[in-house]
Amino acid sequence: MMRHAILIALGILALASAAPAQPAPNETAKAMVAGSWEFSNADRDKRCTIAFKTDPATVGMKLEFDKGCIGVFPFIKEIVGWTIAENDFLRLLDARSKPVLEFSEVESGMYEAPKPGEGILFIQTAAALGPPPKEADQMLGDWALVRGAATMLCTLTLANAPAGPDLALKLKPGCDVLVTRFAPTAWQMDRGELVLKNTRNQTWRFEEGDAGAWQRVPEGPEPLRLVRP
Repeated sequence: MMRHAILIALGILALASAAPAQPAPNETAKAMVAGSWEFSNADRDKRCTIAFKTDPATVGMKLEFDKGCIGVFPFIKEIVGWTIAENDFLRLLDARSKPVLEFSEVESGMYEAPKPGEGILFIQTAAALGPPPKEADQMLGDWALVRGAATMLCTLTLANAPAGPDLALKLKPGCDVLVTRFAPTAWQMDRGELVLKNTRNQTWRFEEGDAGAWQRVPEGPEPLRLVRP
C-alpha cells in the first residue's frame, strides 16, 4: 500500500514538472496592468471598471471587475482570465480557455469587441474616455436658447415631471416665434444628446460643446445653443 501511494505521488510530481510554464508577461501586458480601464457599451450608459494583472490565473492572467459589474454585464461571470500578444487581440477567457470576448485595438488606449445582444463593447483607458455622458438629473432647470453669437430666443425649463415616456419641458413667456412654432413640450437624454420634442413627434437635438453649452445638430447657418442663464 505504501509503495502504491509513493508511485502515485511520483506520478503527480512528474506530470506537474512536465506541464508548460506560464509564459512571462510581454510589454503589452505590462502596459495594460499599469493603466486604469473602463469596461462599457457604446453609449457608456452601462459601464464599470476592470483591472488587469500579470499574476497567473487558472487560464491566462488574472483580472478583476468591480463589484457592481456583474449586475451591469451578467456574462462577465464566465470570465476567469485574459491574454494579449504583441499586435494581437486582447482576449477575455472562460475556464476552458475559450474567448468570451476578443477585443481589437482601434486606437491607443481603446479596444472594442462585438457581443451578441450587447452590440459593441469597449475597454478604454481613463485618458481615452473623456467625461461620461450627462444624465437627465444633471440637465434639470432653466436654459436659455440662443441664436448665433448672443441673440436670446427663449428661456425654457427642463423639468423632472413625466410627460409620457419623456420628461416635461416648459417655455417661459416671451419666446421667439421660431421656438413657439416648434413648441417643444418634452425632453430626454439619448446617447449623450439632449433631445427636445413637440406633440407632432418632431425633435431638436443638441450635443454638448465647450463651457457647458449645448449646440444644435446638425448645425445650420445660424447655430442654436442652449446655455445656462
